[in-house]
Amino acid sequence: MTDLLTSIQAALGLPHTPIPFTSSGALPSAFAVTDLACASIAAAGQALGELLQQHTARTPALEVDRRLASFWFATSIRPVGWSVPPLWDPIAGDYATRDGWIRLHTNAPHHRAAAERVLGACSDRVAMAIAVAKWASTDLELAVVEVAGCAAEMRTWAQWQAHPQGIAVNAEPLIQFSENPRYRAKAWQGSVARPLAGLKVLDLTRVLAGPVASRFLAGLGADVLRIDPPTWNEPGVVPEVTLGKRCARLDLHDTADRAVFASLLQDADILLHGYRADALERLGFGAAERQRLAPGLIDVCLNAYGWSGPWQNRRGFDSLVQMSSGIAAAGQQWKNADKPTPLPVQALDHATGYLMAAAALKLLGQGGSARLSLARTAKLLIEHGAGTDQPLRAEDDRDQGLLVEQTPWGPAHRLHVPLKITGTPLQWATAATELGSHRAQWW
Repeated sequence: MTDLLTSIQAALGLPHTPIPFTSSGALPSAFAVTDLACASIAAAGQALGELLQQHTARTPALEVDRRLASFWFATSIRPVGWSVPPLWDPIAGDYATRDGWIRLHTNAPHHRAAAERVLGACSDRVAMAIAVAKWASTDLELAVVEVAGCAAEMRTWAQWQAHPQGIAVNAEPLIQFSENPRYRAKAWQGSVARPLAGLKVLDLTRVLAGPVASRFLAGLGADVLRIDPPTWNEPGVVPEVTLGKRCARLDLHDTADRAVFASLLQDADILLHGYRADALERLGFGAAERQRLAPGLIDVCLNAYGWSGPWQNRRGFDSLVQMSSGIAAAGQQWKNADKPTPLPVQALDHATGYLMAAAALKLLGQGGSARLSLARTAKLLIEHGAGTDQPLRAEDDRDQGLLVEQTPWGPAHRLHVPLKITGTPLQWATAATELGSHRAQWW
């Protein structure tokens, strides 16, 4: 069984340096979810340490707390007198088909509309279950996907390994790096305490993995500007992931907004994006155009199912990739359950987010681009095998910071961060905020 941290360090080109994981226990799962949380966070910290060593000739000590890493892979915010909205649309979830199981992802209104175009209008889960039960899993998955919806049949790991997309993505590296000979590192404006001060991060990511990456970079002092389409919202995760960022809206189909975006891109140091593989190309901002506008731009992107194979342009989310890749099926067997059993947290999203942040930090020293995917992170987790059965000590008030975060929804606390970097505290200058609450401009 390959050590997770060692595998990630190799993928990032980092030294195989042991990093201590403090506390004990793990999230209950068929897989080593807590190990993945610790290893991905540690790798991001190590990549930051390598950057600091380049600029200060000093490598900081690192450690990761297993309990806090596990908790942050669920949620870090603790509202005071208010609640974060539900994460899921009422009809999103797993349904029994005629021959197995399928997951429908309906959080976005257009994704719910796509599912209902295939299955008919469904006011609740009971009506949806009746409609789904008439279908074979493979047929329904294809029908929903063909109308721009999001669905995933439950497959085993063996089935995924034999599937054309599984074969393709499993052959990809965990992180695909590409060089950019036009890269010229800008003068370091940071400090040990705020190492990314002066760096501009343009964030085009949504829902979880990419926003986790940009939240981490913001915590190190980067100026993160998140851009969303005019009507997009994800209320269940916005209070969690907008910490330390400014959030604006642009319509990339609008001529004036396209000009604003091009101007922002020209001044950006790092671009994070999570569109499907062909989406920015179709919007006229493909890789060649991005490099024309911003020569030497550090370009870090992710998608759901990988960058080769028949599904490389398919819409997908963590919960869907868990169904496709065999994670939910393995969880069902592990728990001896009568239905799919996903991971206890959206670990593929969170881990891939920290790997994106680590890749961006690595590229600050050499330039280039990096590609990641949730499905390739799933392979890393699956092949690592089972984790420990020892439970985590329950959360208590001592796990929360004393600072009160004044959000638009009400006051909140954050859990203490799981990563300790000597001399470099992860800290965010601004509270979480609503999408679209800022102007689309750099400071």
